[in-house]
This record gives sequence, structure tokens and C-alpha cells, in this order.
Amino acid sequence: MKLSEKAEEILEALWIAVEESGAAFLDPEKMAFPTDDPAYRELTGHALIEIRQGMIYFRPEGREEGKITIRRHRLAERLMMDVLNIRGEDGDNKACQFEHLLNEGVDVKICTMLNHPTTCPHGKPIPPGECCHQARADGDLGVVPLTEFKSGQEGEIAYIQTEDNKKMQKLMAMGVLPGNRIILTHAYPSYIFRVGYSEFAIDSNLAKEIFVRK
Repeated sequence: MKLSEKAEEILEALWIAVEESGAAFLDPEKMAFPTDDPAYRELTGHALIEIRQGMIYFRPEGREEGKITIRRHRLAERLMMDVLNIRGEDGDNKACQFEHLLNEGVDVKICTMLNHPTTCPHGKPIPPGECCHQARADGDLGVVPLTEFKSGQEGEIAYIQTEDNKKMQKLMAMGVLPGNRIILTHAYPSYIFRVGYSEFAIDSNLAKEIFVRK
């Protein structure tokens, strides 16, 4: 179901109200737009919410849609802060913008890339998706640091996770770029890997910052 951005924000706010206070409703005055906004009619029209005595309540279908919406938002937060290293208020704002692009299928790819995280950067739970349940059932670790590889294993570079620009530049100069194939040839005493026709040696601290898809 494709909803407007405002409608998704209402579902998120209602989910958070229930999650944080245990209340089953949301006071519309806490929203940034008035109660006559078309987004409310959109949600009631889809039978996702109902408004009783001036308060917003989930319908069963709405709770499920709210779970999907908050999952996308918190995955977007993880992507912005963990992978793109955009933090603070700027990270929150960009996550709010990006989450609306995570249509069905895209959120699964991002969740898998992030190795099925269970919490957002603020410690709030991320509702698991089917991909999470399947990965745990299959024992599939998804994306892991290079330090989790054994000698001879090969994978695809997913992303680099570092706040140090010098480290980032060093790894990129080695060809450690998302989408490139990487083979770990030795794991001791240094991590020696091959990208293309070139071979490099790095320490464990740097190897931990290279995330690879098996």
C-alpha cells in the first residue's frame, strides 16, 4: 500500500505513542499538521485508523501498516548513521526523507545489507521482517566484517564503516569499494586480501571496518 508522506508520519507517531506510553491512542494536537488535513481522511478511508472523541486509534490493519512504516524509518536511520556516517539532527532529518523511498523490496535489501539490525541508533526496536526471520532460520549472517571471514573465502564488498576520512581514503585507494569482489587469502598475523589483481595487508582494526556480503 502506497501512502502519502503525511499519512506515514501519522502512523509512525501513533506507533511511537503506543510504544512509549502504552496508550492506545494519539492526540492529534501533537502532530505538526491540523486534524482537517487530507492525510487523516486518507488513513480512515483505508480503514487504518479511526478517530474517536478527538483521538486517533489504530485499527488492526493500521497497526500492521504502522509496523512496516516504523521499520522503514528505523532502517533508514541505521543506514544514514552507520553506513553514510550522517549523524545528529542532520542524520535524523535525512532518514525521515529517505524512509519514504523504501518501497517493498528496497527495505529488504537494506535490512540484509545492514545484517538485520534489531534496534535503531537510539535503541528503539526495529520490528523484524520476513527477511530477518528467514536469515535466522537459515543461519545466514548476511553482511559481516571482513574479520568474520576465513582464509580462502570470497565475497562482495557491501560498505566501509569508519568515521576516519584517512582510513576511508586508504581503503578506497586499495579498491575497497562497494560492489567489488574481495578474497581473504590470510587472516593471521595480518589480514591479507585480494581485490582484482592486487593484494594488500591490513591490521584487524581496519579489517573490522570492511563489511562484506558472503
